[in-house]
Amino acid sequence: MANCVQCGRQLPAFSFGKHNKLCQWCIQHEAAQRGEDSPIQRVEPAPWKQLRQPSSMGVTQAIFGVNVAVFIAMALAHVSLTDPTTAQLIHWGANYGPDTIGGQWWRLLTCVFVHIGIMHIALNMWCLWGLGKLAEAMYDHWTFAAIYLITGVGASVASLAWNPVGVSAGASGAIFGIAGALISSLYLGEFSLPKTVVSGLLTSVLKFAGYNLVIGAFLGRVDNAAHVGGLVSGLILGALIAKVAPQADDVFRRISVLLIAIVLVYGAAAWLRHSRAFVIHSQNAQNFLDEHKPDQAIAELKTVIQQRPDYVPAHYELARAYWIKGDFASAESELKRVIELNPRDERPYFSLGMAYLEGKRPQLARESFTQMLSLNRNSADAHFGLAEVFWTEQKYPEALEEYKLTAKLDPDYDGVYQEMGLVQAKLKLYDDAIASFLKQQKNGDNPENENALAAAYEAKGMHSEEAAASQRARQFQDQH
Repeated sequence: MANCVQCGRQLPAFSFGKHNKLCQWCIQHEAAQRGEDSPIQRVEPAPWKQLRQPSSMGVTQAIFGVNVAVFIAMALAHVSLTDPTTAQLIHWGANYGPDTIGGQWWRLLTCVFVHIGIMHIALNMWCLWGLGKLAEAMYDHWTFAAIYLITGVGASVASLAWNPVGVSAGASGAIFGIAGALISSLYLGEFSLPKTVVSGLLTSVLKFAGYNLVIGAFLGRVDNAAHVGGLVSGLILGALIAKVAPQADDVFRRISVLLIAIVLVYGAAAWLRHSRAFVIHSQNAQNFLDEHKPDQAIAELKTVIQQRPDYVPAHYELARAYWIKGDFASAESELKRVIELNPRDERPYFSLGMAYLEGKRPQLARESFTQMLSLNRNSADAHFGLAEVFWTEQKYPEALEEYKLTAKLDPDYDGVYQEMGLVQAKLKLYDDAIASFLKQQKNGDNPENENALAAAYEAKGMHSEEAAASQRARQFQDQH
């Protein structure tokens, strides 16, 4: 439906003739100004807004100030200005699924004022200043503040719905909320401005939203789910204001619209709490595993799988819990389920192969590691696993070759030089074994490696070196 180019009022659905760009009120008004006979001018309700320069940008400045104050406080607390850690962001109120859904719902709002480095806050504050100025010209101050906070929370809910175990922070979700509200209001509202002016403003905001969504889609660290959530909640809220409560002095209608928006956001959060409860159980299980409490972890993970039967991380962690408990048969069963759900993931093949080795089934282990190589022929894990199979079968030359391949593919592979040295000692290649054990020393204190080194020195008749290595082994054992 077209709008009058003079006053912005909506025109009838079908308008023809030379005056089809002006409403009837403007036609009569121009005729009266020219002194032509004209019916008495009708009294029409005023268009929604004139989009004049706001008397102040108090709300935009206040939001800007809070964001900057939080960032300065983080800097004074020695949080990195360029790359803060995940733990630091969570400490300062970032949105983190297990904590938020676990009861710390205030994070849905506090995360809007926390930023991930100086470039992040600089870009967001630049966007906030431009959109905030336009929004405060269109809405009154308190409505603009409500839009910012409501859409910011809506963006946080969308972020958790998309990635319930991620960490997110920043004002961009709320800024997209402002953009969404402006788009709806500019498209649906009536303004006492030429249509070209309103269309220009609408085009600018649309370009801002579209450009930033596209950029976010190509940048891995950008939380585009929050951007979409903020934009959609803003579109809905802006449409309600434009069609139901366009006049700022109609306080009852305006408050009613904002309350409807709050109820919608609350409903989304309640849905999130119900649909993503598995996140809390997953986090509890992780904590129990860190505390070496596999039975409690297993109970939590079984609850997760009841809620999300195909949730791969839960099956993988359940396999790890069974492994810690020593229930290798159950661990194998869970790992097979992981492979069934995600056959392109290399990790469960390695874990399953090691479980087979624990169960004295080297042939099945070999098949699992071979399957890994079919997925990735340069897998250091797969070659290490095959070396362990050959070691179990006492095929020491073959094991040595696989350990060497592992070290070639990944020189920092945990424990590979110690295992290589043990095989070389079995083959009576004592000089090579000593060299391997010495390489392993560079990866940290290890009494087992020192004892193996001492045995190699003894085999070579290097008694003083053997005594020194044995002494180091005892020291490391005492330290632990």
